[in-house]
Amino acid sequence: MKELFPMKQINGFVFSLLLTVAALSVYFFDMSYQLGMTVLLVTAFVQAGVQFVIFMHAGESKEKGTIYSTLFYGVFLALAAILGSLLTLVWDMM
Repeated sequence: MKELFPMKQINGFVFSLLLTVAALSVYFFDMSYQLGMTVLLVTAFVQAGVQFVIFMHAGESKEKGTIYSTLFYGVFLALAAILGSLLTLVWDMM
């Protein structure tokens, strides 16, 4: 019966709730802008990783290398687009 109980998903859910409480603490404790953004970014990326690995079952298939490399490639493209836009529009470097 123990193998039928989804303990991994329950632990992921509880961890997601704790990360949400940590993100909400930015508002309730009136943190500075730099500290608040750091807490929000870290909790957002960790929670996205938890969701991806636990609830989307990314590491459970035979093609997990392909899944992770596609994920890292997508993150690289997103960061390149964001930094390229900042360089061009905000920092006027082109």
